[in-house]
Amino acid sequence: MLLHLDSSANRSDESVTRRLTRLFADRWRSDHDSTEYRYRDLAADPVPPIDTAYCQLGRRSEREGVVPLELVGALVENAAEADAWALTEPLITEVLASSTILIGAPLYNFSLPAALKAWIDRITFPGVLALGDTEVVVITSRGGAYGPGTRREGWDYEVPYLRAYFTNYGVRDDNIRFITAELSLAGLVPRLAHLRPLAEQSLADAISSIATGQHATAER
Repeated sequence: MLLHLDSSANRSDESVTRRLTRLFADRWRSDHDSTEYRYRDLAADPVPPIDTAYCQLGRRSEREGVVPLELVGALVENAAEADAWALTEPLITEVLASSTILIGAPLYNFSLPAALKAWIDRITFPGVLALGDTEVVVITSRGGAYGPGTRREGWDYEVPYLRAYFTNYGVRDDNIRFITAELSLAGLVPRLAHLRPLAEQSLADAISSIATGQHATAER
């Protein structure tokens, strides 16, 4: 199954990550001749941030020595915890059922969108997330340039975070891939107009990577 997540706050066709994840999803479904597809728009239908009930249920599970997913419900002690688990279990279940997770994640203030972080926090219930052979493809966009030799080199905290997160939960390093379109603001901001050819080339390279199935980028 392909689990397709968009997290850009901009839900219009101006969103670079939304356009690129749509291209990837269409290609994946064609290549796999598969109807096993689940889409979540984390901006339109946000995952609620974790709360006290979630934390208490998680701590109770850890005190038990970490409880399997299917048995966590038996640990629920009140209505708030029941609500927290009802929100959480379906998200974890669809992650575990996915062979490929596709994430659209624009770079916001040097890191990932809050909507994506809320989803990550909720699926990371103690002891239940083991991703094993799951493939993760992250499509990112950046308003500026963050590559080697640029003024903002090293300021991208999104790609390193997502790599660390998914590999920590079992995704092999060669099974997490990043496709990046840089300088997405060059076509909008007058002072960046001289960078438009570079922006167009970066976007073209991202589209080509999706079309050919060669997802690895310099972030690998």
